[in-house]
Amino acid sequence: MTKVLNKIKGDCGEILAQKFLRKLKYKIIETNYKNKFGEIDIIAQKDGKIVFVEVKSRETSAFGRPIEAVDLNKQNKIKKVAEFYLILHNQYYQEVRFDVVELLDGEITLTENAFQ
Repeated sequence: MTKVLNKIKGDCGEILAQKFLRKLKYKIIETNYKNKFGEIDIIAQKDGKIVFVEVKSRETSAFGRPIEAVDLNKQNKIKKVAEFYLILHNQYYQEVRFDVVELLDGEITLTENAFQ
């Protein structure tokens, strides 16, 4: 049951993140994009760049901020998924950026260029 609730909370967080990004003039290209390397929550376009967005939600900061869960291992996984996406879509030379959207205690925060 806990796993189902976490999935629902995660899905709600991603929907809120998409609305938030649209208000900031991001054009959402894909959501929950999956390939053999993993998943990226949101792929968008902004200012001529393809932006790969990781969404992290937490109800409290008792275990740290959500962005702290995007550790080096998670970053490397996201980069592999992104690279495969770019190759598949013939956009390998497109300028890209990696952003993180945090949802914490009812607040949404965007960190642009969260990692490279």
